[in-house]
Amino acid sequence: MQTLCHLITDGKHGDCENEEGSGFYFISSKDVNDGKINYENARQITFADFQNTHRRTQLEPFDILITNSGTIGRMAVVREGELTPKTTFQKSVAILKPDKKRVSTFWLFYYLRCHEERLISYAGGTAQKNLLLRDLRAFEVELPSLALQARVASMLSAYDDLIENNARRIKILEEMAKLIYREWFVEFKAPGVKLRKASHEEKKVTGKDVFPVEWEAKTLGDFLELAYGKGLKSEDRSNFGNPVYGSSGIIGYHNKPLVKGPGIIVGRKGNVGSLFWSEEDFYPIDTAFFVRTNISLHYAFYNLSGQTFLNSNAAVPGLNRESALMKTAILPDKNSMDNFDKIIAPMFEQIRLLKTRNRNLRCTRDLLLPKLVSGQIEV
Repeated sequence: MQTLCHLITDGKHGDCENEEGSGFYFISSKDVNDGKINYENARQITFADFQNTHRRTQLEPFDILITNSGTIGRMAVVREGELTPKTTFQKSVAILKPDKKRVSTFWLFYYLRCHEERLISYAGGTAQKNLLLRDLRAFEVELPSLALQARVASMLSAYDDLIENNARRIKILEEMAKLIYREWFVEFKAPGVKLRKASHEEKKVTGKDVFPVEWEAKTLGDFLELAYGKGLKSEDRSNFGNPVYGSSGIIGYHNKPLVKGPGIIVGRKGNVGSLFWSEEDFYPIDTAFFVRTNISLHYAFYNLSGQTFLNSNAAVPGLNRESALMKTAILPDKNSMDNFDKIIAPMFEQIRLLKTRNRNLRCTRDLLLPKLVSGQIEV
């Protein structure tokens, strides 16, 4: 592959000094996934450290990033954007700068995804797998003509563009729902709400001098229950059926769900306090709680999303259920929650449909990928 790229190297061998809000990003392998860089939880570093590291990496649009330590083979094509010239990365990420006269960036990206298992097999190490730069440079690529590369990349990119467009629509709907919740139930601007002077206890809960008439200051335990999930061995999970949830989200599928959807899942061990919504029936395993309540599930979901849950001091850290249920919370009147449901439920349904479309698009793309790259399907 070395003959197809101007440069194949990795990121900084060493650390950088954090500076929250600097706007200069230090990407690690966890931030590279599903064809793109995820900046949501990426570290921000000092400008001086960025400048020093950027001299080595020189990240530009249409470079390819590959994770080469730990989880091998996650990839991203670097896109044009305001964050790209402010981004560098650690040594757990390698960069390829394709020679555009010989190889299409997107074709090479899809070729490497198609041959991910072969790429992973090059990695050595026992405690932690590492893909050495020399092995990455020596990785053999069967190269068709530039014209064929362009046609294959165009077809596969069309699927990824649709997936990305749907993902943007999902994010907009999610943000709209959060804003409505905040306006109604945090700012007390729900339709028809009347305010009165807050009691001492109500003021402690909200920090406000006023409080809605007919609403109550409660604890989470007054209106919901955190029920335990049930253990399910990894060999009993499959790739189809209803989703199986742990504290990190969907970890498989099973044909005998425990809970009727829609429902809420809360991380109990591992990713403590993580929160997931399942529109369909689901199976929560024993690293998660699921929510039982007789109030609006949509309201309960956003109320929980605003809570801060901490690890217990047990030998195996986890979410202490009793402490969690003692968290203070506002309980609005039923009419306000019913009206909230009428607005939010169609948005959640649209999100569900978009996620289903993306799942189908990914499935079709992944079926086509090896056939197009290998030339089994002519384009």
